[in-house]
Amino acid sequence: MSAVNTSADAGFTFRHWQRDLPASLVVFLVAMPLCMGVALASGAPVSTGLITGIVGGLVVGFLAGSPLQVSGPAAGLTVVVYQLIQTLGIEKLGVCVLAAGALQLVAGYFKLGQWFRAVSPAVIQGMLAGIGILIFASQFHVMVDDKPHHSGIENLVTIPQAIMKSLPPAALGNAEERAAATTELKQLGAIHLKQAELQEEVHHLLSGVAPDHLIQPAAAAAPEPTQAERDLSERLTQLVAKQQAIIASLAEVPRTKTTEQDEAAKATAAAALADLESGDIYAARTSQDKAESALKDLLGSRKNHGWAALLGLLTIAGIIGWKMLAVGRLKLVPGPLVAIVATTVVAMLVQMPVLYVEIPNSLADEIYFPTFAEIGSLLTWGVWVFVLQLAIIASAETLLCASAVDRLHTGPRTDYDRELKAQGVGNMLCGLMCALPMTGVIVRSSANLQAGGRTRLSSILHGLWLLLFVVAFAWLLRSIPTCALAGILVYTGFKLVDIKAAKALAKRGQGEIAIYVATVVTIVATDLLIGVLVGIALSIAKLLYVFSHLEIEHTGETSPGKYEIRLTGSATFLKIPALAQALERVPQDAELHINVARLDYIDAACLDLLDSWEAQNEPHGARLLIDAESLHARFWRRQTNGLIQHNPESTALGSNGNGHVVVGGSQPHHKQRPI
Repeated sequence: MSAVNTSADAGFTFRHWQRDLPASLVVFLVAMPLCMGVALASGAPVSTGLITGIVGGLVVGFLAGSPLQVSGPAAGLTVVVYQLIQTLGIEKLGVCVLAAGALQLVAGYFKLGQWFRAVSPAVIQGMLAGIGILIFASQFHVMVDDKPHHSGIENLVTIPQAIMKSLPPAALGNAEERAAATTELKQLGAIHLKQAELQEEVHHLLSGVAPDHLIQPAAAAAPEPTQAERDLSERLTQLVAKQQAIIASLAEVPRTKTTEQDEAAKATAAAALADLESGDIYAARTSQDKAESALKDLLGSRKNHGWAALLGLLTIAGIIGWKMLAVGRLKLVPGPLVAIVATTVVAMLVQMPVLYVEIPNSLADEIYFPTFAEIGSLLTWGVWVFVLQLAIIASAETLLCASAVDRLHTGPRTDYDRELKAQGVGNMLCGLMCALPMTGVIVRSSANLQAGGRTRLSSILHGLWLLLFVVAFAWLLRSIPTCALAGILVYTGFKLVDIKAAKALAKRGQGEIAIYVATVVTIVATDLLIGVLVGIALSIAKLLYVFSHLEIEHTGETSPGKYEIRLTGSATFLKIPALAQALERVPQDAELHINVARLDYIDAACLDLLDSWEAQNEPHGARLLIDAESLHARFWRRQTNGLIQHNPESTALGSNGNGHVVVGGSQPHHKQRPI
């Protein structure tokens, strides 16, 4: 994409609202399915992705150092967030995002923005490819209405099993049977959402209570309890009422068939109610987890893998087809939106019995604030492992994206430290609301530019449209099949593995492609942070090798009394012993040619060694010749006594007119030093 010629303003202004308004609508249409899809891939409620998108527009849009960059939940962090939730529990998500945002804010104030960009392209491309493979592998299972596994390797090797589950698609039955099955799935999905919300609420509310602490609900409270005990008792009574409502709703769902999962869901829900009524805090946490898992299994027993796979493939085909067929201004309409709308319409018309998006009626009900106990968990190293991953990866991805956005327009350049501080504020707010972490995202940012965005107003308005749509049209979002969102992410993951970028790295040398492959393999086999650290370590090792590796080829006597030594690589003090050994093999009265055509660097120690050899052997008739043109391309020149002589009387540099510099003698000369 060529750079957009724009007079974009760095500050907030309505000057270009005629362009910013339609651009904000395009960005909103791109962002909405991606916000939900990223949340789905992260193993978090869909609402957490929408909250992050809203904050990214309404808050970060005002503060950003890159006025045309759009912020929101990013596919690049799904792997870390998924691992965080699986390891620490979703209740720790908020506090980790909060701490990561604080680190970004501090880094911005200390002007560290530029340093986050100092990462090898091989590591960045390897990180994106590794993330792409993990997203592709995990979401492939979701695309067939199946559960992803806990590791990337497991998700990859079980893809054939997921394919087999979807073949052949089961018979759909008549219209009445399809409608009944779809209604059952949607109702069970709504109940599962309520149970998951209650589970999260119990974890947040009771995270600071000792595991063996028992407290009775308000009706059976002990005489003269403390205010804290009364508050907790009252809250427990509310939780009991919610669990009773879940059990009642579960009994009212019309069944198309009865399975073992039905009985398990009823039994675990009843056990969860009993633990809440007894006030047994430790047991309540455990039974809530079991009740949520049982309801998820019940949903799974009603899945139709084959038809979910077909809807997922229809979504991918819609994205590709729209890119191929859209012409003119239709290209501004995002392919993922067209695909989601088409798939949703097909699912509604056919009454497809697949899983659908679970989203609450009220977004405010999904906002939880970290408790003091959860904030206290920051004292443990296990939490900081994820905090550091979120802060480093989010910062690097944001600033790299900002750099890419700068290349797409001619307006104000990015203030990297301001951008880092803005991201820190945004992530702190997302952490306070237990939402997903955010970064600057290139897909939404490029859509903003292509649609004509000129100021930060377009980014701000896209957050407003997200908020209004979620508040007013939550019912419509619940009509979207989850397999369709997974299809978008399968396509996104595939595109993150940029083969062209890998080929470009290969042209730079085997070292770059080795770093790329090592980063990808380590990320897929272990986790994102280890993979990035391995890539950075290999980049440093390569740099050290380049600046310490020297090949010394002693060609021997090329003609009577003439010898040649060819130097390839970098001549540093580490190679003085080898270079000295090569010089010792040259007779004291020889004419020595030093071929530097393939020399990248030479330091003062090696220059002094050559100077010393010439000085010691000059009385015996030795002369030192060095390729002038190659040397001039590599070294600084400064006046001194010693190494390289320029003979102004010769048509070519040197005493023999063959393009070499002659070292030694009484004529004025110039010593060279490395660039």
